[in-house]
Amino acid sequence: MRRPLFHKLSLVFGPRPPWNWLFLCFVSVLAVTVVLRSSSFTTFESVSFSIKSDIYTNYRRIKEQAASDYLELTSLSYGDSNPNEVRICGKEREHYVPCYNVSANLLAGFKGGEELDRHCELLNYQEDCLVRPPRDYKTPLSWPVGRDVIWNGNVKITKDQFLSSGSMTKRLMLLEENQISFHSDDGLLHDGVKEYSHQVAEMIGLGSDAEFLQAGVRTVLDIGCGFGSFGAHLLSLKLMAVCMAAYELTGSQVQLSLERGLPAIIGNFISRKLPFPSLSYDMVHCAQCGILWDKKDGMFLIETDRILKPGGYFVLHGSSLSTKKGSMARPIEELTEKICWTFIAQQEETFIWQKTIDPQCYSSGKQGVISPCREGHDDIQSYYQPLASCIGGTASKRWVPIQNRSSIFQSPSANLEIHEIQQDEFNEDFESARVALRNYWSLLTPLIFSDHPKRPGDEDPLPPYNMIRNVMDMNANYGGLNAAFLEAGKSVWVMNVVPLGTRNTLPLILDQGFAGVLHDWREPFPTYPRTYDLVHANGLLSILISKGCSMKNLLLEIDRILRPEGWVVLSDNLGVIEKTRMIATQIRWEARVVDLENGSDQRLLVCQKPFVRK
Repeated sequence: MRRPLFHKLSLVFGPRPPWNWLFLCFVSVLAVTVVLRSSSFTTFESVSFSIKSDIYTNYRRIKEQAASDYLELTSLSYGDSNPNEVRICGKEREHYVPCYNVSANLLAGFKGGEELDRHCELLNYQEDCLVRPPRDYKTPLSWPVGRDVIWNGNVKITKDQFLSSGSMTKRLMLLEENQISFHSDDGLLHDGVKEYSHQVAEMIGLGSDAEFLQAGVRTVLDIGCGFGSFGAHLLSLKLMAVCMAAYELTGSQVQLSLERGLPAIIGNFISRKLPFPSLSYDMVHCAQCGILWDKKDGMFLIETDRILKPGGYFVLHGSSLSTKKGSMARPIEELTEKICWTFIAQQEETFIWQKTIDPQCYSSGKQGVISPCREGHDDIQSYYQPLASCIGGTASKRWVPIQNRSSIFQSPSANLEIHEIQQDEFNEDFESARVALRNYWSLLTPLIFSDHPKRPGDEDPLPPYNMIRNVMDMNANYGGLNAAFLEAGKSVWVMNVVPLGTRNTLPLILDQGFAGVLHDWREPFPTYPRTYDLVHANGLLSILISKGCSMKNLLLEIDRILRPEGWVVLSDNLGVIEKTRMIATQIRWEARVVDLENGSDQRLLVCQKPFVRK
C-alpha cells in the first residue's frame, strides 16, 4: 500500500522529498482538517438548531390552534374543559328520530304498516351522543323570510328529489344555489293554495276563507301536509294549523314544515290513537295524504271522529276517494253514515263532511250506526292507545258545537267550569307566565348582542323574537306561556306539551286555539332533530326526578330537537338546577344559573346550544 503512494510522490518531488516539505504538508493537512471539522460542526449545529426551532415553532402554533379550536367547540359557562363531555354522534345520526327504526320493527315482528309506526318499547339502549348538524347546515333565515325560503342542506331532501317529485308547480319553485323557495316571483303561494282555501270556505257556506274564525274554525289538523303551504296560509288567517305526517326516511313533510317555522309533529293512522284528547280540532284536512280511510272497518275514520269537535269539518281532497267521474267511493259513503257525519259538499276531487252536533245520534238505535264508547272511556289519556271501534267524546262536558263558542283565544268562566278549573287558578298561571316571559326576554336580549355577535355577512341581529320562532313548553300547565307570547305580540308559535301522569290540561289548551300534545318525557319526542329554537320547562325537572327519570337522557333529547344556537330555559329549585347545570356543561351547553332575587328557592338555568361543526 505504501509503495504505490511513495512512487507517485517520487514522480512529483523526486526520489527523496525534503523533510521540511513533508512537515509542512502535515501541518497544512492538520490545519485544513481542523478548519473543515469546525466548519462542518458549525454548519450541522446551525441546521439542527434551525430544524429544532421550526419544529418547535410549528408544534407550538399547531398546539395553540388546536387548543383554541377545542375551547371554541367546548366553551362552557366558566371556561373550564370538562373530561366528561358527551361525544358527537356519527354522520348516520344527523337526522336521527328515536323510536322509528323500521328494520328493528320488522325484526320484532311488526308488519302490515305497523313497522312504520312509533315503537319506543324497542328502544332498550339509548346511546349517549350529541346529534350533529349536516356539514352544510346553515342557521335558518329569520321569520317571516324563513317561512318562504329554506336552506335545502338543512332537511332530508335534495334538489334532485325535489325537482323529480313530479309536480310542475314544484319545478316552478324558485331554486337558488342552496335554497328552496315556496313563493313565486309575484308573491303568490304555489299549488293554488289561496284559491283552494277559498273553495273550501265556499263549500261550507262561507263568503271567503277570512270567515273561518266566525264559523268556529280555529284549529286545523292537516294530515300529510306536503310542503306545509296550506297550513302557512291558514296561519296567515289567524288559524292554528298543525301538520301531522308519518315518519319518512327522506323528504319529510314534518321536517320541512318545522324548518319553515310551521307547527308540525310526527304521527300517523296505523294502529294506535293519536296523542290528542277527544274533541280536539275544528277541522281535519287531508289532501293526497295516502290514507286508505275505508280500511280496518273504518277505524281511521272513527279516530278522526274522536278528535273532531261537534259541528267540525272533515275535508278530503284527492283521487283516492273518487272514481274517474269524480263520484264518491261507496265504502266511504257508508262509513261516514255510520258515524253520523253529514255529507255537505263536493267539487271535483274535494269532499267535505260535517260531524253531527247531536250526541244522541250514536245511541238512537239507528240501523248501522256505531255505538258510543262505554262510560269512563274518555277518562283514559289517549297516549298511543290501540284504535277503538266505538265513538268517543259523546259524554264529555266539552261537547259544544264549534259554531256556539263565544270567544276565540280567551277561555270564559263557563268554559273553565267545564274543565273544572278555578278562574283564579287560571289567571295566576297566565300572570306568572307573563312575568316570566318578560324576564326571559330581558335575559336573552343582552346575551344575543354581547355573547353572540353577528355572523360574517349577516346584518345586525334584531331582538330575540326574530331569532326565535318554534317554541316548546315542556310542561305547559294551562298554556299560560302561549297566551303571554300572544299578548306580547311575539312572532312565535308554541308546542304545548302536557306530560303524561300530570293533570291533563290539554283539552283546555286546545280549546283556547293553541297547539298541544300529550307526551311521556321518559321517551323521545316525535320530531326531527334541530326543529325548535327555544325549549322551556317550569317545574318539570323535579317531577321527572321524583319518578326516577334520567336527567342526562332528558337533556340529550332536548339537545337533539334544539337548533344550533337555540336556547333552553329551565325553572326549578336550586338543588335540581345545580345538578342539571353540571349535565348541561357535559353536553357543551353554555349554562348560566340566574337567581330570581325574590327570596324563593327557585332558580333559572339559561343555556344556549353551540353551533358545533364537524
